[in-house]
Amino acid sequence: MFTDGRLSRRAFLASLGVAGASLTAAGAFYKYRTLAPRAIPGSLIGASAALGHRLRENPPPPPENSEAVETVIVGGGIAGLSAAWWLERNGHKNFRLLELEHEIGGNSRSGRNAVSAYPWAAHYVPLPTEESTYVRELFEELGVITGYEKDLPVYNEYYLCADPHERLFIQGQWQDGLVPQVGITESDKRQYKEFFGRMQEYKNAKGRDLRSAFAIPVDASSRDPKFRRLDTISMDAFLQENGWHSTPLRWYVNYCCRDDYGRGSAHISAWAGVHYFASRAGAAANADSQTVLTWPEGNGWIVGKLREKFEKKIQGNRLVFSINEKNGLSHVDSFDPTTNRSSRFIAKNVIFAAPRFVAARVIPGLRDQAYLKELEYSPWMVANVSLKAIPAGRGAPLSWDNVSYYGSSLGYVVATHQNLGLHPYRTVLTVFFPLDDTDPGSSRKAALAKKHAEWAELVAANLEKMHPGLRSEITNIDVMVWGHGMISPAPGFLWGKSREAMRKNHGAIRFAHSDMSGVSIFEEAQFRGVEAAKDVLRGRRLA
Repeated sequence: MFTDGRLSRRAFLASLGVAGASLTAAGAFYKYRTLAPRAIPGSLIGASAALGHRLRENPPPPPENSEAVETVIVGGGIAGLSAAWWLERNGHKNFRLLELEHEIGGNSRSGRNAVSAYPWAAHYVPLPTEESTYVRELFEELGVITGYEKDLPVYNEYYLCADPHERLFIQGQWQDGLVPQVGITESDKRQYKEFFGRMQEYKNAKGRDLRSAFAIPVDASSRDPKFRRLDTISMDAFLQENGWHSTPLRWYVNYCCRDDYGRGSAHISAWAGVHYFASRAGAAANADSQTVLTWPEGNGWIVGKLREKFEKKIQGNRLVFSINEKNGLSHVDSFDPTTNRSSRFIAKNVIFAAPRFVAARVIPGLRDQAYLKELEYSPWMVANVSLKAIPAGRGAPLSWDNVSYYGSSLGYVVATHQNLGLHPYRTVLTVFFPLDDTDPGSSRKAALAKKHAEWAELVAANLEKMHPGLRSEITNIDVMVWGHGMISPAPGFLWGKSREAMRKNHGAIRFAHSDMSGVSIFEEAQFRGVEAAKDVLRGRRLA
């Protein structure tokens, strides 16, 4: 779910070899009032698709003024913010960051109402792995990591996800954990054991180059052909070739692919599918290895902390529409819709931290790159639902992450989970829908044409299936449509020539976006931003 990844197999792995499945004793069943259907208030937030489309439909006016600056960063998501963070902490302070939206953060944006802060997409970070050095440096600086014991990081308890972590709605009740356990057969159990055993083997595996088989960042992974072969087939094909046909197992794997990549297992590289399970090798002195770091506003908490460090250098609501190199300098032209005027920065360096399909419309010479045809970005809808009452149900208690075995959504996370004591009778649920019923282009077009009322009804109906009568407790539903929510790694993309070509600079322009990794998670976006900033700093030293 714009994850930045997810692992919650703790409950299942602990139960391997144990007959049957245990459920938490039935909890109190919340009795909701029954009311006639009503229009649900709220708003359609949406990313600035109309402003972005102006690039191809209605070119902005030419710039009226210019300003010299050493470095311009285009894009205020995690990649752009990470580039700015690295430049600032290493003494390079003459930069500007330009962001299309009013708010920075990209997929890590957040919101707030009278009940709670809440995420608009990415909502957690797994414990950083050994290879994720930049993440650990940032977390040390922000106080997320407070120290070390026996070489293992100690995490601030307030930021570790509180129990219970997750539950699954299946056959009319809630079970602990997301791997289906209710009604499974002996064959299902055997295939579960085989599948998760193989994922553990991959997690521990090293290639002939002594690198981890599946690492974060992706580029730290082994180049060994025996692992890379998995990128030539789909995750569905991988399951088939191993004889894993269990319906609940295939549901779970499909859920995981939709969660991290926005499309089902039939469309996702098997290497990417395995990476979801095998790459999370982080550890902590004071937490289980599968614990995640989260905040009421999700990864928006990190965005806020980064913004404080260089807020005066950020310019939001800026459509960058042209970048041209002249006499060794880059002319970066941007449009401000509030004034209907354009301006120009003349810069020595440019870090382009927005998606590559945007770069192709802005930078001459990129539009004809062959790799652009292979880029697929999955559309998403995310809704934040304000409730007058905490949802409950039969079985496992309300958790941070709550998923249904049925329907097209990925369930919801509870924004107040980390601070339930503040609002015991009210909460905000963040509901996630990858829009993958058809191909990404068709789904994107249909999504952008929908009205708020249609989305609100879809969300309410989805929640009603898990919590009958919950509609009457909804006070507001705000909706955001992400037309290009995340890169979707189809078979052949991760270790093919296209992604290799994307990693190259374009003159003085360095690229920094998670689509260069093929995996849209926090760690990859941060890695790309820091690497681009380090390249700028190397150039300064050589000049």
